[in-house]
Amino acid sequence: MQTQLSPEYQNTADGLAAQDILRKCVHCGFCTATCPTYQLLGDELDGPRGRIYLIKQVLEGQAPTRKTQMHLDRCLTCRNCETTCPSGVQYGHLVDIGRKLVDEKVPRPLAEKTVRWALKEGLPSPLFGPAMKMGQAVRGLLPESLKNKVPAAQPAGIWPTTQHLRKVLMLAGCVQPAMMPGINTATARVLDAAGIQTLVTPAAGCCGAVKFHLNDQEGGKAQMRANIDAWWPYVDQVEAIVMNASGCGVTVKEYGYTFKYEPAYAAKAQRISELTKDLSELLPDLVPALKSKLTSAGTPSLAFHPPCTLQHGQQLKGGVEKHLSALGFNIKTATCEAHLCCGSAGTYSVLQPELAYQLRDRKLGHLSELQPQVIASANIGCITHLQSGTATPVRHWVQVLDEALVSKKIETYIST
Repeated sequence: MQTQLSPEYQNTADGLAAQDILRKCVHCGFCTATCPTYQLLGDELDGPRGRIYLIKQVLEGQAPTRKTQMHLDRCLTCRNCETTCPSGVQYGHLVDIGRKLVDEKVPRPLAEKTVRWALKEGLPSPLFGPAMKMGQAVRGLLPESLKNKVPAAQPAGIWPTTQHLRKVLMLAGCVQPAMMPGINTATARVLDAAGIQTLVTPAAGCCGAVKFHLNDQEGGKAQMRANIDAWWPYVDQVEAIVMNASGCGVTVKEYGYTFKYEPAYAAKAQRISELTKDLSELLPDLVPALKSKLTSAGTPSLAFHPPCTLQHGQQLKGGVEKHLSALGFNIKTATCEAHLCCGSAGTYSVLQPELAYQLRDRKLGHLSELQPQVIASANIGCITHLQSGTATPVRHWVQVLDEALVSKKIETYIST
C-alpha cells in the first residue's frame, strides 16, 4: 500500500514506522474475516483493513474526527489479524501509532477523558491493592457492573522458601497480586516442585501496557524503563524472566522494539525481551520433572481459553493443551472460534462494555459446549472477564496444576 506522508509526519519516528507497516499491506481483506468487531458490527471501518485506511488518511494529512477516534477505540488490539495476514503487517504497532496521532488532534469529552485517566493512573497505582480489598469486602452490595470487575477474595497461599540453583525472575504485575494473588504463589510452587526458584524484585511494577495502550505512551515507557532497571542486575543470574499473565508477556517481549531508537535502553531492552518467556514456554522442561509428582485421579475436566495475547500476540498455540494433557489432564479448547477474543482486552471491557459482553457471552457459549468443570486461561483479564458471565470456575492453568501437586502430596502423606 503506497503512502504519501504529509509534511507533518515526514521524517518523524511515528510517520516512518507507520509507513513501513503500511507498505506491507496489500489490502487483501483476509484480516476482516477474523476480526471480532467486524463480525459483531459488519462495518468495514470496524475491521483492520478499514482502520488501516483511516490511519493512512491521517498520515496523508486528512483531519481525523470523533468518528475516526471511535473506530480506532473499538479495536480490541487482539492481533488476530496479524495471525491471519499473509503479508506480515504489524497491525498492533500501527494502531498504537494511529490512536496516538488521532488523540493529539481530536479532543475527548470530559467524562471519557476522566475514565481513561482513572484507568491508566489507578490500575498501576500502589493504591489499587487497598481499593480492591475494600471492594471485595463489600462486593455483595456492589451493582452488577462493578461486581463484574471485583473478583471474590481468595487466599494467596504460601510462597516456597527452598533455595535452588536454577532461578527465574517473575513479574508480579500491577493488578494480579490484588485481584488473584494465588496465581503468583501457584506459579512459584509449581516451579519449586521442578527445582526452580522464583525471584521477584519489588522495584518492577506494571509492564507498561495499560498506560501505553491508553495513549500515555511516555508514561508507559517510563514504567518499562523502571522494570528494565530493576531486572538488569539479575540478567546473568536467571534462566528467564517469566510472565504468568500473557498480556504482560507480549508487552515485555516487545521492549526491544519499543526502545530500538533509544540509545540508552536499546541494548538492555532487547536483552530483557530475549530473556522473557511466557510461563507455558517452560512446560516442556517442567513436564518430566512434575510427572511423577502428579495424580490424574480427580483432576477436573478443563476447557482452555487461549488469550489473544498468547496465541496472536506471542504466537504461542497449543502448548498449554499439549503439555497439560501429557501430565494427565483432560483439557480441550472450543471447537468453534477458539481464535476469537473474549472481549476483555485490557481496559476494553470497561471502555466498550456492550461489545465486550457480547464477545464474552459468545466465547462462553462455545466453551460451555465442552461441559467443563473448570475453565482455564492464561491471563488475569480474561479470567476475571469470563468469570463475570458464568458460574463455572475460571482459573489460571497454573493454579489447576498447583492444586494437583498439592493433592498428590496429601495422597502420599495419607498413604504413608
